[in-house]
Amino acid sequence: MSSTTHRAYRQILRRTSRQIRVGNVLVGGDAPISVQTMTNTLTADAKATIEQVLRAEEAGADMVRVSCPDEESTAALKEIVKAVNVPIVADIHFHYKRAIEAAEAGAACLRINPGNIGSADRVREVVQAAKDHGCAMRIGVNAGSLERELLEKYGEPCPEALVESALTHAKILEDHDFREFKISVKASDVFLAVAAYQGLADACDYPLHIGITEAGGLRAGTVKSSIGLGMLLWSGIGDTIRVSLSAPPEEEVKVGFEMLKSLGLRRRGVTVISCPSCARQQFDVIKTVEVLEERLAHITTPMTVSVIGCVVNGPGEATMTDIGFTGGGKGVHQVFLAGQPAHRLKDESIVDHLVSLVEKKAEEIKAAQAAEAAAAAE
Repeated sequence: MSSTTHRAYRQILRRTSRQIRVGNVLVGGDAPISVQTMTNTLTADAKATIEQVLRAEEAGADMVRVSCPDEESTAALKEIVKAVNVPIVADIHFHYKRAIEAAEAGAACLRINPGNIGSADRVREVVQAAKDHGCAMRIGVNAGSLERELLEKYGEPCPEALVESALTHAKILEDHDFREFKISVKASDVFLAVAAYQGLADACDYPLHIGITEAGGLRAGTVKSSIGLGMLLWSGIGDTIRVSLSAPPEEEVKVGFEMLKSLGLRRRGVTVISCPSCARQQFDVIKTVEVLEERLAHITTPMTVSVIGCVVNGPGEATMTDIGFTGGGKGVHQVFLAGQPAHRLKDESIVDHLVSLVEKKAEEIKAAQAAEAAAAAE
């Protein structure tokens, strides 16, 4: 089936980068591209922040960033870190003491720009705290907050300015013998962001955190991010991603995984292949898929399910998916398993039946993986 078949035209050659560790997540090198998001609760409200992080975890987040603008936030960070499973990235701006407090509280990574936190002594203190507590860093350059001297030099935010800013901050950390960091050069303009990342990818070997910042609401932001991040990922650029949406954090995670799944870079959960529906459909495709995706959200085992309204493309798609469903006449439809016709099904039980088939298949896959792991351990 297509899920296990390799084709040259599907191959993405990832940029070679050094590898760092963010908590228990490897970033860069040959590590899977990780997906992250950011909370929007008040970090000082530990309970609300923990709940939001856990929802992001359930959606598949590999790490979650929280803003730490004040002492109340870094004080709550210790409780937050202990209550969740994913590494926590502390978002720091200007206040070097917040960075030190966050490292001491258990943050796995500091999002910081070394040039914005004051004197060389302050930078040295932050770097030492990161070293002492096994904390990585992310240099986060943004087109909306470039240094004044760069804006004066280039006249406007441009790819060269973003790259120069990133490399200047990187040099500060390198001069302190610290290289456990990743870099981002984000912009809300797709062209600017993509060009900046392409330039940065050529200029250094550090792992890159990619994203289109302030992309917009759920629909518009998803489209905009998919265009920009899709271009980068397809060309092999990107080691960890964040889809910035004016939407709940778990939605960012879901979109991020869908991007990676569509390019074969990560596999998690059920990929539903469905037709847009037309007058030939033999059942309500749109409603069926809407309910089916909701009912299958708890499945993390990778597999493919095709749901096609009629026999024009249905059987063909079914041969390339783990479970296939094709609309037939008189309310009787065809179910395919492993690409082969298996049995027929009537209208009234479509979603329930497909969910049961997926859950059964997931258990079979898990059992096979467990047996394989046990055999390898012997």
